[in-house]
Amino acid sequence: MKKYKYRAIAQSGKQEKGVLAAANEKDLFGRLQEVGLELVTCSAIEDKKSLLAGLTGQVKIRDLIQFFVHLEQMQGAGISILDCLTDIADTSDNTRFRDMVSEMRRGVSEGNTLSESMAAQPKAFTNLHVSLIAAGEENGNIQASCLRLITYLKWQDEMQSNVRKATRYPMILLVAVLVTVTVMMAFVVPQIVGFIKTLDMDLPFATVSLVAVSDFFVSYWYVVLGVPAILVFGTIMLARVSSGVAYKIDGIILSLPLMGDLVRKINIARFSNTFSSLYSGGIDILKALNVASSTVSNRVLIDGISRVSDYVKEGEPLSQSLNKSQQFPSLVVRMVRVGEESGNLGSVLDQVSEFYTRDVDEEVQKIIAMIEPVLTAVLGVIILWIAVGVFGPIYSSFENIDF
Repeated sequence: MKKYKYRAIAQSGKQEKGVLAAANEKDLFGRLQEVGLELVTCSAIEDKKSLLAGLTGQVKIRDLIQFFVHLEQMQGAGISILDCLTDIADTSDNTRFRDMVSEMRRGVSEGNTLSESMAAQPKAFTNLHVSLIAAGEENGNIQASCLRLITYLKWQDEMQSNVRKATRYPMILLVAVLVTVTVMMAFVVPQIVGFIKTLDMDLPFATVSLVAVSDFFVSYWYVVLGVPAILVFGTIMLARVSSGVAYKIDGIILSLPLMGDLVRKINIARFSNTFSSLYSGGIDILKALNVASSTVSNRVLIDGISRVSDYVKEGEPLSQSLNKSQQFPSLVVRMVRVGEESGNLGSVLDQVSEFYTRDVDEEVQKIIAMIEPVLTAVLGVIILWIAVGVFGPIYSSFENIDF
């Protein structure tokens, strides 16, 4: 099917624009009418334009939360899946997501299940979403699956907010320090140093080192700024093309003080919450492990979860498998063992996720509280060095003047 860029009018009179797949213009007209839109103009778009269109109007977690909230409420009211999708598409503010829901509605009307139609939209729905809805279809309780997904997505939104908080604030401070040092060394210090060089006197070490650093920065600024950028870019590209290098980098990240613990806790929280949602939703343990591993970003931990899956296949309990992988803290292993012995594994995994979610928030606050004074101290030392290097010889020259 082709993709069409269209402009349509809703029943409220509001103009809507978007991209939708259809067999032809007549099919496009019918599909838009199904969601309460009247086609005004349309044009087929090439593959490259389609790709660019797909990059705009990205589906956000809030869109997914709204989708499952509406689906759960309307399922509870006894409304059919087809009518649910029609109403959701009609009320969605995200043009891209609305078009995806319209395509899902077409799939359901042609005989596909809701989970199959969701699987056809991988840019919006992950294996976790599809698996839980498929489990709800099998046991006849899609509403319960939607509630689990709503809880999970709200937790995911909060976790992402914590991760952004952990990286954004330190990066802003670091950039501020780098900009300050760059401006001082490239513009301010050279002008003052020009005057200091005219003084007929022995310069102190602070001044000599300041002059040397400033001269080097002015002469080789492209090296100072370019080499770190090239190293970072080269490392990222090398990690993308070589799984071995990427694995070693992830291992180094886990071994870093503070940051390594934070990365491990974030990934364990993601894994525990995802696995708990799947396991409680009726997904078998091996499939739940496989899907939950896709939410983990560190390759060393992914490899550990893969070994856990292999041990479980061999018939070992989950707690023992987690312990043998050597990637999960003893606290997680003990709590999972308690859950297995009590027959309440899903609830225990929820507790693990809740514990590490709180721990991540505390770790983020600790890192922010530590980085701010460290960067401030670094900036203060640099400014002090500049002040001593500049004003030291000037003050000394005043002492040699006879009044």
